[in-house]
Amino acid sequence: MNWYEDSIFYELYPRAFCDSDGDGRGDLLGIRQKLDYLQWLGVDVVWLLPIGDSPLRDDGYDVRSYYQLHPDFGTIESFRMLVDEVHARGMKLLIDLVVNHTSDEHAWFKEARRSKDSPYRDYYVWSDTPDKYPEVRIIFIDTETSNWTYDEGSGQYYWHRFFSSQPDLNYDNPKVQEEMFRALAYWCELGADAFRLDACPYLFERDGTNGESLPETHDFLKKMRAFLDTNYPGTVLLGEANQMPEDLLPYFSDGDEMQMSFNFIVMPQIYLSLKRQDHTPLMRVVRDTPPLPEGCQWATFLRNHDELTLEMVTPEVRQEMWEHYSPYMNQRINLGIRRRLAPLMDGDLRRVAMLYSLLLTLPGAPVLYYGDEIGMGDDVSLPDRNGVRTPMQWDDGPNAGFSTAPASKLYAPVIASADYNPAKVNVAAQMADPNSLLHTIRKMVLARKQVSGLAHGAVEWLPNAPKPVVAFTRSDGSFMLLALHNLSGDEQMVTLPPGSWRDVFDATQTAAGSFTLGAYEWRWMVAE
Repeated sequence: MNWYEDSIFYELYPRAFCDSDGDGRGDLLGIRQKLDYLQWLGVDVVWLLPIGDSPLRDDGYDVRSYYQLHPDFGTIESFRMLVDEVHARGMKLLIDLVVNHTSDEHAWFKEARRSKDSPYRDYYVWSDTPDKYPEVRIIFIDTETSNWTYDEGSGQYYWHRFFSSQPDLNYDNPKVQEEMFRALAYWCELGADAFRLDACPYLFERDGTNGESLPETHDFLKKMRAFLDTNYPGTVLLGEANQMPEDLLPYFSDGDEMQMSFNFIVMPQIYLSLKRQDHTPLMRVVRDTPPLPEGCQWATFLRNHDELTLEMVTPEVRQEMWEHYSPYMNQRINLGIRRRLAPLMDGDLRRVAMLYSLLLTLPGAPVLYYGDEIGMGDDVSLPDRNGVRTPMQWDDGPNAGFSTAPASKLYAPVIASADYNPAKVNVAAQMADPNSLLHTIRKMVLARKQVSGLAHGAVEWLPNAPKPVVAFTRSDGSFMLLALHNLSGDEQMVTLPPGSWRDVFDATQTAAGSFTLGAYEWRWMVAE
C-alpha cells in the first residue's frame, strides 16, 4: 500500500500554530518545536496551509512568488530544517500549491498589465468585454459580481474565478505550464512530499462551458503527475476539487492523474444525519460513492479549513443546515458555515468524539484540523475565515502559550469566550487528563493504525439498525471491524451480527444479540 492511502493528515495554519521568535505570528521554527506533539498524537502527514510570499489579502492563496516564503514564516533554510525534522520522525510534509491564479502583485501580472506587448501578457486571460464565458458561475458570491475586472492601465478586462485581486493564469500558454513544473521541482528539491493543488478544476476556459473540469485541465494534471513520477517518484498530488464524487473520478483517471482528492460530499451528510438523528443521508452517500482506481484514495474531513461547506447539498438542505448549525448570519460564509467543530456541537464533547470516530472508521484518509482535537472554539467577530484560524491553545499561560509577544501584537486574538478560553481548553491540561478529548482522539488514531484494512476495506451496513444509529462493518477479508455510533441523546438498542466481538479499546467480549448504546456513544469491535 502507498504511504498516503492509510495516513492521518494534520492540517495547520502556520501563522496560528507556534511563534518561535516572539513577533506575534506563528512560523516554521515554531512548528518544528511542536513536532513531538504531532508525533505523539499519531500524525503521519503535516499539511501546511500556504507559506509562500503573498500580500495576504487571501491568506496566502494570493501568490506573489512561487519560490519565496512569506517573511513571517522564516527562511528557506528554516523550511529545510522543518522538512528534516518531519522526516526524522517518519512523517511526511504536504504543502499548498496554488495553481489557478496569482496575486495581482506577482511580478508576472505587474508586467502583464504594463503593456499589451509585454512578454507576460499571455500569462493571464484578457478580453475587450466582460461578456465572455457567461456560463461560468461566480464562486465568491458574497464579494464578487463578475469574473472579469477592468484594468485601467491596459484597457482590457482580466479573468478571475476568485477575488479580483487574484487574476487567473492562462494555461493555454505553454510557458505557464513550464512555470508550474519549475515550481513543483523547486519544492520537491527542498523536500516536500506532497502538494495540495488549490482550485485545480478551473485551469482552462472554453466558450459554451462552465469552465470546470474541462478535458484540457485533466490533460495538464496528467502532465503534472507524469512529471513528478519521472523526476520525483512517490510525490503525491491531492486535488481540491469541490465536485460530486462521480464528477471527481476523472481526476483519478486510470490512476495516472491525482493520487488523492477531497471527498466534499461525505462531510455535510455526516452533519445532516446527526441533525436529523437518521443514518439515511450518510449511508446513502457512502453507498453511492464510486470505487477508486488502485493506488488512489479519498481525503476525508469533518470540516474544511475555511468552512463547513454546503455547496454540495440542495438549497433546501443547505437552509436546514444553516438554521440548525449557524442560526446567526455572522456564522455563515459563502455557501457554508464558518464555525469550529466544538461550537458546532454546542460544546458537547461526546458528539465531537463520536464524529471523530465516524471520520476514523469510514473509508478514506482522515484529515484533522489543528485545535479541533482539543475542542477549540471560534471567534465569529473576526472577518472571513479568520474566526477559525485563531492561535493554538497550548496552555493556560499568557497568549495560551502560543507567543511571548504582547497580546496586542498577536496576528489574531486568542479565544476569550467563557467556554473556550485557554483556561478551559488547552493542550497541556488535556495531555495530563487521560479522560480528555485529546487522549480520546489519540486513542482512536493509534487504534486505527492497528486495525488493518480501514483504508480500503469494504463497508457493509447493519440491517435493521435503528435510524439514530450508524452501524457498519469494515473488512478486507483478513479482519472485520464493527463500528457503532449513536446519533441521538437517547439510548438505542442494536442487534449485533453473529459471532463474538471484542472491544478495541477495553477488550471486553460481547456475543451476538441485543446491545445498548448510550447517548452519543460509539464503539469499535473486532470479530473474534
